[in-house]
Amino acid sequence: MKAEKIVHRGETRIRVDFPYNSETTSLLRQIPGTRWSKTLCAWHIPYTRESFEQLKSSFPDVEIVKRAEDIKANTVPERKRTTPIVLKKPVPTPGEAGKTTSQNVETPPVFPGKNWDVVITSVGRQLQVKMPKNETDIQFIRSFRYAKWDFENFCWVLPNFGNAADKLKKYFGNRHAGINEQGQNRTCNSPKPPEFSKTELLVLNDSGRKLKAYFAYSKAIVEQLKLVGYVRWNAYDGCWDIPCNDRCLDELKLIAQRNDKTFRYETIDKKQVKPRMHQQSSKGYRHCPAEYIAKLQELRYSQNTLDTYKHMFEEFINYHNDMEIDEITDGLIVDFLRYLVNERNISGSYQNQSINAIKFYYERVKGGQRKIYHIERPRKEKYLPEVLSEEEVVQLLNATDNLKHKAVLMTIYSAGLRISEVLNLRIKDIDSQRMQIRVEQAKGKKDRYTLLGEKTLEVLRKYVSEYKPREWLFEGMHGENYSKKAVQKFLKTAVEKVGIKKRVTIHTLRHSFATHLLEAGTDLRYIQSLLGHSSGKTTEIYTHITTKGFGQIKSPLDRLNIL
Repeated sequence: MKAEKIVHRGETRIRVDFPYNSETTSLLRQIPGTRWSKTLCAWHIPYTRESFEQLKSSFPDVEIVKRAEDIKANTVPERKRTTPIVLKKPVPTPGEAGKTTSQNVETPPVFPGKNWDVVITSVGRQLQVKMPKNETDIQFIRSFRYAKWDFENFCWVLPNFGNAADKLKKYFGNRHAGINEQGQNRTCNSPKPPEFSKTELLVLNDSGRKLKAYFAYSKAIVEQLKLVGYVRWNAYDGCWDIPCNDRCLDELKLIAQRNDKTFRYETIDKKQVKPRMHQQSSKGYRHCPAEYIAKLQELRYSQNTLDTYKHMFEEFINYHNDMEIDEITDGLIVDFLRYLVNERNISGSYQNQSINAIKFYYERVKGGQRKIYHIERPRKEKYLPEVLSEEEVVQLLNATDNLKHKAVLMTIYSAGLRISEVLNLRIKDIDSQRMQIRVEQAKGKKDRYTLLGEKTLEVLRKYVSEYKPREWLFEGMHGENYSKKAVQKFLKTAVEKVGIKKRVTIHTLRHSFATHLLEAGTDLRYIQSLLGHSSGKTTEIYTHITTKGFGQIKSPLDRLNIL
């Protein structure tokens, strides 16, 4: 058996190694605070004199792995880490110039221009640690997740999350002079809140997806706001997020009226996303390497993912078109990601996809180690999906005169299909006896069954009789899959014809299918299965959309006897 001092997850412990033996394990576990580490594949006990004495008492033959700095023969230091006290260089007072003062203190090596042997700097969302080489200290730094050595700046770098800074302060003690702040080197700073007066309740419509409410803090308004339903505080924007619909908007107007506030409603002007560089608009355009596409195909990525990764990686390599791909450094990758945010104004999901496309090349294609690029990933926007009412669905379908167009829209809505799923349906996937539609190899390489409505079946039989498709249920002019653009085009025409002002896409019909099932009393687990969601959390978003049951909820103010 061997015992050794270690630093595990920021805490000093004593590691105990021995061949597996149930009796030895039972004796060791009698020491309070004994834990098993899957990372170290070893047991470890608290780094205290009491634990060490109990270890020696239970196992007299234990071998102590000595360390020059803190483990001496047959002794273990106190729990509190003893470090040499480093004093600042004395500032000579007038009349004492030329005098020298000797200190009986062991001064460790210092960095140029510093009076401390450890320098901790906070740069944006990361911490930089410069320190003399010491195996114990290095082991402590490596106990932080994603810690790595920065060869350019000759320092250790670790994410500045949680209590990482406090752990560093506690561990290094008097060996550092505090954490130096060097500003926020971030790409996604918190936005500046809009201006509004104390007498106003400002409501901003964010892309027709959610409402943002700003007002001077009032406990009464907050309590009334929470009764609107599915309202949450957005600490990032400093506002209240509310579902974007007419009912919620009317409730906000009433809240402003009750609290003598001026109601101000505005629409957020969304930044225009600049288009990426295309092959036709650039000379010397570099195409995605063949090995990149081959690796995607080898791992059986879907065609949609393959196209997305291909285009995004081409945008990256053409941004640095004066360098070989394998010579692009981590710093240049971060520069490209900042360009996407600051100049192209892309969305958070687009940036995340770009990061994944770049990482795929260097980690999967080239077989490199996993890397963490020290750029703050954007906060993912949480929008509630747009949903049509049942009356609006009826208007939309009745306004579609073409039989084939009507069959496509009815199939999407009645079965809750994605556009790729409906276009990949074959005639054999329609099971009229069991009244089901089989969806093969949909998103996530999953098969599932969903509903086949009776009215949908009638329209499909008329459509098949008239158009006579051969293989695919919905075919193009030459027997190929029907075009996505064609479906989007005739849906847009039907929406404009009816006069619906909402932002309606093909996916809106899928969201409406789920919401209407939920309002009809269908269990959320069945809806999850019909939609093909892996996680129930994805399906739970529809509980934030439905308005069923709000009519039975009354404000507590209405129960008060107010004159």
